[in-house]
Amino acid sequence: MSRPSKLRLILADDHPVLREGLSLILGTLPDMAVVAQASTGEEAFELFLKLEPDVLILDLQMPGEGGVSTVKRLLKKRPGAKILILTTYDTDEDIYRTMLAGAIGYVLKDTPSDELIGAIRTIASGQRYMSRTAGAKLAGRIGAPQITERELSVLRCVAAGQANKEIADALGISEGTVKSHVNNIMQKLGALSRTDAAIAGLRKGLIKM
Repeated sequence: MSRPSKLRLILADDHPVLREGLSLILGTLPDMAVVAQASTGEEAFELFLKLEPDVLILDLQMPGEGGVSTVKRLLKKRPGAKILILTTYDTDEDIYRTMLAGAIGYVLKDTPSDELIGAIRTIASGQRYMSRTAGAKLAGRIGAPQITERELSVLRCVAAGQANKEIADALGISEGTVKSHVNNIMQKLGALSRTDAAIAGLRKGLIKM
């Protein structure tokens, strides 16, 4: 009687120690095999096309192409690709953008190994999996008012400490328009001040510093 085939996995993370450690853990399981490792999004993309694994385990932040971009590009080539995000980044926006791009799993690096293994098996079967924390944040992000691209540009300027006139000059709009955008941003983020809005934007992952 033949043995069932193992799940073929690719690990993509720019930290060799993490990759090797995870590879050792997964390699002890009777139903899993790590067939390749990648340290960049570009490597993960090329290896996936070459090896066609059952699951790609992908970090969000790596040198060169980021995780979200890798997910989008890979799914254009392989619409059925099963991608599990394994990362330390847990802001509302990181989770939202990644799942919107097409990843079907999101797990944080401090997740117990038993849960991670279960997540891999779940995703390999074609089902979605999200850690409880990520799921709660995604639900909150989906229900939140949308911040427009222009408002994000204004919010970045606010976080950089720029006054309305400086923002207006930088973005080529009037001070009145800037003030209107700032008021809308504060309302959408539930902020009481410009500083609160900047902090909320950073905490949610809407902007980076």
